[in-house]
Amino acid sequence: MIEERFDSGTLAAMNFALDQVCAGALHGEEHDTRRRVARYIIKCAKNGRTTLSELTEAGRQALAKVTAAAG
Repeated sequence: MIEERFDSGTLAAMNFALDQVCAGALHGEEHDTRRRVARYIIKCAKNGRTTLSELTEAGRQALAKVTAAAG
């Protein structure tokens, strides 16, 4: 599980980044959108980039791809 892979501070930053990225986005509260954004955030953290700004940027990039694919 994801909780076993990351420390509590990283998990908190990941959750915060996900919420921040999805909060104002069109369809940001839909499960599929959040799941896709979360995957990018998790990948970012797995690669050792765990600061809030890095995680948020990964989420924004994912959201841009989701938005572009939908449009």
